[in-house]
Amino acid sequence: MSGQQWTASGSDDILPTQLRDGVLTVTINRPERRNALSVELANRLHALWEAVDADDAVNVVVLTSADCGTFCAGMDLKEAAEIREREGRDVLTLIKDPFHQRMRSVRKPIIAAMTGHFAAGGMMLTLNADLRVGLAGTRGGITESKIGRGSPWGVPLLWMLPQPVLMEMTLCGEMFPIERLQALGLVNYVEPTPDAVRERAQALAGNICGNAPLSVRAGKASILNAMNVGCEQGLKDAARIYEPVYRSRDAQEGPRAFAEKRAPEWKGC
Repeated sequence: MSGQQWTASGSDDILPTQLRDGVLTVTINRPERRNALSVELANRLHALWEAVDADDAVNVVVLTSADCGTFCAGMDLKEAAEIREREGRDVLTLIKDPFHQRMRSVRKPIIAAMTGHFAAGGMMLTLNADLRVGLAGTRGGITESKIGRGSPWGVPLLWMLPQPVLMEMTLCGEMFPIERLQALGLVNYVEPTPDAVRERAQALAGNICGNAPLSVRAGKASILNAMNVGCEQGLKDAARIYEPVYRSRDAQEGPRAFAEKRAPEWKGC
């Protein structure tokens, strides 16, 4: 997909996107449903992650949502009940990737700009991102136990939060203040207003875009891989993942630019 095809859609679109200077801003736009994940929205997100990986014009993604007090309320429970009543099917059978694992495998960094509360599937999107910016005074949590659903997608949080905290979050189903989640290290920044949340996320994205893209992608890949395989194997795998980086032209351009006292011109190869 050409970078020129990423354009902002109309206000009635549930997932408008805009690409600028390597940063793709994606907005969940269902404020009337507290930005809940409908079947259509979930499937469009899956297709979007495929497109992001296929487009070299995209270096970083900022995932945010329309302002309504909630970043994402999770699954659209009203739609789920309607589908069960009308078709006798569970809503997850209509979603291509119900636990959004494709998002976790995106090669480019994803920054969650959480401009409100986030629960259930909203927490799932949050943990699947790589950096997180939250709004002061909001809350986030895994609330599935309160509605008889499940949260298998929450397992990666065991590498992001202390085990007792994750156990409380999963079993009790209560929402945690964003300030506590920041103190525990899950959230990178907390800002006072939705606009400030988005500004911080865009600043982080711009910082990432200024770095060598091969180094950035290898860094993300090696860190996530180490979560899966452990330290010793993770070190070995990281060396393998970084091999193309050290062989790249950018690996020579960085030191050269430093010596010549100029900004590097990254080629991504």
